[in-house]
Amino acid sequence: MPNWGGGAKCGACEKTVYHAEEIQCNGRSFHKTCFLCMACRKALDSTTVAAHESEIYCKTCYGRKYGPKGIGFGQGAGCLSTDTGDHLGLNLQQGSPKSARPSTPTNPSKFAKKMVDVDKCPRCGKSVYAAEKIMGGGKPWHKACFRCAICGKSLESTNVTDKDGELYCKVCYAKNFGPKGIGFGGLTQVEKKE
Repeated sequence: MPNWGGGAKCGACEKTVYHAEEIQCNGRSFHKTCFLCMACRKALDSTTVAAHESEIYCKTCYGRKYGPKGIGFGQGAGCLSTDTGDHLGLNLQQGSPKSARPSTPTNPSKFAKKMVDVDKCPRCGKSVYAAEKIMGGGKPWHKACFRCAICGKSLESTNVTDKDGELYCKVCYAKNFGPKGIGFGGLTQVEKKE
């Protein structure tokens, strides 16, 4: 039977998804309004989705259903998570705790790999996404973190220098790491020793 609608079928409602309303995840298309966690029905986006085979979950429900279980794998350090997910309709199997392993599928899609491989900002240590990324010294930085380590001045490609993984404006770099002596801004007068 021909596909008269012209678009792909939604992974949730099986109706035609037109390009203007399409969200793709794990090789499947979804309506924006159908892109919901299969357990708690929370709206998802590219930063909150976790895919498992043909199912999509928020990261919390995914962790409850497929993540490691037991002592030390709760929501805080050194705690036992007693949340079984029953209130969300997650039928978890009881038994021996799973070994510590990443909570991503063993054969992740291109989408899942992109979610895991997010660059970290050298200054603040937080994730740097493409919309806020500035490259400097061969590393990704947040726009707000792309400042001189000494004076705090906002940097641009024309006035940035780097040394040992840290960024500096050209003035601070010259004062602290540049050559010293006559003609280099360090000494203004020559004292004769006789």
